[in-house]
Amino acid sequence: MIDTALTTSQTHSQHAHAAGTAQKHSHLLRAPAKADGYDIWQLVSQCPPLDLNSVYSYLLLCEHFDNTCVVAQAEGQIDGFVSAYQPPDKADVLFIWQVAVHERGRGYGLGQRMLQSLLERPNLTHIRYLETTVGPDNAASRRMFAAVARNMGAGIEESPLFEPELFGPQAHDDERLLKIGPLRPTPG
Repeated sequence: MIDTALTTSQTHSQHAHAAGTAQKHSHLLRAPAKADGYDIWQLVSQCPPLDLNSVYSYLLLCEHFDNTCVVAQAEGQIDGFVSAYQPPDKADVLFIWQVAVHERGRGYGLGQRMLQSLLERPNLTHIRYLETTVGPDNAASRRMFAAVARNMGAGIEESPLFEPELFGPQAHDDERLLKIGPLRPTPG
């Protein structure tokens, strides 16, 4: 299991309102464990517009994909979760499935820090591209992934992936593919 402790900059504390609405947050970034599955499900349920999957799906992610997922924990609570996997036919791609940040962890760059912590794991140092899908109205995710690309000095491309009719009779926006990279130079 890979653990990384990260603390946000104290500038939030220095610039906080007199009422103390912002404070220093310290999050342990670590691989998820099976025991986190239900808590992750609860977190995602509080993070619209993310699609809520079954508790079983989150248990499987914790069990089978812990080396490509991360949770952010503070004061015994899970404030963030990134689910990701490597597509079988794309060895240098990490597909980001969901990024969930509880409102008490928002405004501190937690989503970006979780993604960065994944890319720093020894088993993922070969990753050159991030891929994800984003609905047309998910402005927060679009801003976060644009910032990730900018901070990594990488390009970002957008293309269609899943049209609404592919989701069957349930109403669902289209999902656009974002591809960020290259993240690292090709080994020579």
